Amino acid sequence: MGHITYRIGTATLARLGRLARFGVAALAALFCMQVHAAAPGITGTHFDLRAEANRITQPDGNSVYSWGYGCNTAPAGFSPPNIAGANCPTMQIPGPTLIVNQGDIVTVTLTNNLPAAAGNTSILFPGFDVCMGAIDPTTKVCSGTPTGVQGLLTREASHTVTVTYSFVAATAGTHAYYSGTQGDLQIEMGLYGAIIVLPTSSPGTLAVPTGCNPIQGTRKLLDGQPDFRHAAAAYNHSAACYDREYLFQFSEVDPRIHAQAEQQAGNACTSPTGCMTVETEPYHPAYFMVNGRSMPDDMDPNYAAQYPNQPYNGNPHMHPGELVLLRIIGTGRWQHPFHEHGNHVRVLARDGNMLLAKTDATKVAGPLLFTTTTTPGLAMDGIFYWTGKGLNWDVYGHYPGDGSVCIPDANGYYTADPTAPNYYEWCADHNKALEAHPFGKVGSGGPVTLPDSHVLTNGFWYGGSPYLGPDATIRATAPTGTTPPSGTVVNPPQTEAGFAFMWHSHNEREITTNNIFPGGMMMMMLVDPQAFLIDESN
Repeated sequence: MGHITYRIGTATLARLGRLARFGVAALAALFCMQVHAAAPGITGTHFDLRAEANRITQPDGNSVYSWGYGCNTAPAGFSPPNIAGANCPTMQIPGPTLIVNQGDIVTVTLTNNLPAAAGNTSILFPGFDVCMGAIDPTTKVCSGTPTGVQGLLTREASHTVTVTYSFVAATAGTHAYYSGTQGDLQIEMGLYGAIIVLPTSSPGTLAVPTGCNPIQGTRKLLDGQPDFRHAAAAYNHSAACYDREYLFQFSEVDPRIHAQAEQQAGNACTSPTGCMTVETEPYHPAYFMVNGRSMPDDMDPNYAAQYPNQPYNGNPHMHPGELVLLRIIGTGRWQHPFHEHGNHVRVLARDGNMLLAKTDATKVAGPLLFTTTTTPGLAMDGIFYWTGKGLNWDVYGHYPGDGSVCIPDANGYYTADPTAPNYYEWCADHNKALEAHPFGKVGSGGPVTLPDSHVLTNGFWYGGSPYLGPDATIRATAPTGTTPPSGTVVNPPQTEAGFAFMWHSHNEREITTNNIFPGGMMMMMLVDPQAFLIDESN
């Protein structure tokens, strides 16, 4: 996309440089707001859900009548366990993320609390062999009497009635669930969600493949920072290890459809197919959402009080060198070409099936994608990775004689001290300057000349210089003596003076909210300095 500056309100995104290996790089200053993300959900083996109507909000101020799944009774628990304020309302979009272990017998009861005019509703669990009764815990064979009424694709719940689904979570990974009744209307209205199946090595024991960091009792990563993972790996395979994980569900909303459903919600009705006449074609969505929110709302915390029916956010964080697991689901009607700036994404699996080399099952054969295009109903697991390798300059702003150390490991990175400010530095670039005409304590002879820092936007996420680490600002002091414009006190690394890579749909209309830019399917990947504590507990 070249070098672009976006003016957003009073903030500017200044994109500087180019990542030689992958063709993109970004140093950003954007929205001065609290940012957290994770893959939160509810745990257990029995989930008591309901489908009902409520409203969701959009950044343009509109409130959209919608239908969604929620908790009929309190869940057994929440995961990750260290996220404050976790809750499961009776209606949310997307529906509650169900987190189970591989091999579990999972039972989902669904009560239809939608308006009578909506007719029956249901849930499909693609990829699982669903039993409409109970499953014998010993033989794992379906038994018992089916509940609900037979619909076109599955058993359905009539108005105010409950239907029960059971299945064995036989396949690890990320999976979708959604309504199997009048899908063109009910999925559009918001009846969809995700299932995360954690891999096991034996019944009841989470897998810890070779090379993976286990979930510690103290829930700490190797560098001592908080651990918000659900498991050590996405699959029972050493290529599926990860350090952080995020779930992104992509969907869109045509407000005309929702308005028609709201206008007819009060119709008297006893028909299983409902008593609404809603035109679902032609389809003209105006809102484009990630996890039920549009930018900038998707950058507010999980379980934020201002979005009572949209509890999940976006905005991933990482430190250099960390493996970030992306769980991606297309839940709308359209494909969405989502582009992750900063690096490509290595696909691990689709719909719970790992993509392994035919001749060597120890190696992942999934493609390396510039754009992870979402497909309706398809779930994808992939790994994102960023280290600064290939930039050809010292990301940490070291200079000869500053006493810094970068002793390469077998792969060329500094990994001797996980708590060091330059942990996972690419040592081949140690002491390499970025500036051709530097100021402050930096090297010389680099490939570009930086502008005076006073012309760079100073934002909450940006350190005021093209460097990461505790001395990022003082090592790029402007000729007039101050950088960034508001001073170094405002932007020390403890307040997240890092790199912000825009992640967004490559369909330009999809990064708008009701045709207002910016909005829609947009977020930021925040590559934080090691000194910044990534605390996703809100």
